[in-house]
Amino acid sequence: MKRTLESLDPAALEGRRALVRVDFNVPLKGGAVADDIRIRAALPTIKYLRDKGARVVLLSHLGRPKGTPDPACSLRPVVRALEKLLGSPVTFLADPLSPEAATETKRMPRGGVALAENTRFLPGEEQNDSELARKLAALGDFYVNDAFGSAHRAHASTEAVAHLLKPAVSGSLMERELKYLGEALNHPRRPFVAVLGGAKISGKIDLIEALLPKVDAILIGGAMACTFFKAMGLETGNSLVEADRVDMARALMEKAGRKLVLPSGAVVARELAPGVETRTVARDAIPPGWAMYDIDPLTEQDYSARIEQAGTVVWNGPMGVFETPPFDHGTRAIAAAMARATERGTVTVVGGGDSAAAVAEAGLDARMTHVSTGGGASLEFLEGRVLPGVAALDEV
Repeated sequence: MKRTLESLDPAALEGRRALVRVDFNVPLKGGAVADDIRIRAALPTIKYLRDKGARVVLLSHLGRPKGTPDPACSLRPVVRALEKLLGSPVTFLADPLSPEAATETKRMPRGGVALAENTRFLPGEEQNDSELARKLAALGDFYVNDAFGSAHRAHASTEAVAHLLKPAVSGSLMERELKYLGEALNHPRRPFVAVLGGAKISGKIDLIEALLPKVDAILIGGAMACTFFKAMGLETGNSLVEADRVDMARALMEKAGRKLVLPSGAVVARELAPGVETRTVARDAIPPGWAMYDIDPLTEQDYSARIEQAGTVVWNGPMGVFETPPFDHGTRAIAAAMARATERGTVTVVGGGDSAAAVAEAGLDARMTHVSTGGGASLEFLEGRVLPGVAALDEV
């Protein structure tokens, strides 16, 4: 178990500099933050530290600038969004490796907040360079990692610095992510149901393999189902099928037995576009020239009933092409079933960027037990992999 921020003596935080790795990899539009959900997710940790009199120095990446400064990936617009949410000024450290930056962090008032420029502007960040980590460590007196969404990357600001700056603890968001994802995997209420969707089986094979021994059922949706249909010898028309994964799909079905549940039918069309002619067909009746873009209503009902009877549900991946109506219906149905299940006491965990976006778009995110902020990180956690940014933190 990892040491948490709240395990530190509150009195010992007074006046000390907390170097906090957050995930402010937010979308920008017209020079402003277009969606501040990741910033708001870090507020409990920031506010806790401020309340205890600590000086808060924030590190984050934004985009993929590849080790060199790129104005389009600057974190400067985030300063304005953070100031608005905190209701107080935020200092921007344009050159976090300069001697002036370290001095600035020591001159900040108690409860003051500073945000350093994009860590991915710094050579050595993505190589987990120890010398860069040493320079970053000069900005703080102890380390807090609240960037679950970046914890699967061994970078200087997420992994190497945690070995240099002690104590190194998890922030509130990190703690919550580890709690819900960990409990779902290791101590689930039964029945434990996983709902997996998305386009390709190749992206989920490790997840399916990892979950099979733990779950009572895996409900498959999305275009990924079509590779399983092909393995069953069914006609799949123009549906997305990974031909080189058909044998793998067949082996998975044999291994999983009745645990692996496939859609009984599909919503198909000749092309992917809004308002096109659609048909609802059984899975063994997909016409040549047509493609599956969503699960059918009977599958929605079946999956919804299984979700509402479950003790724990983990969902990763949409059931159809939810960005293109009417092929969003199946994904929305699963989101609604998850919300109803939560109200009945089921532990519902949403992991993965597309699933989280679908739940938010449906206005149901507050009705889930937990919506993970880490797409790739939550996927790797559920696959049972070690997350370097978590492993580097202090143990209790």
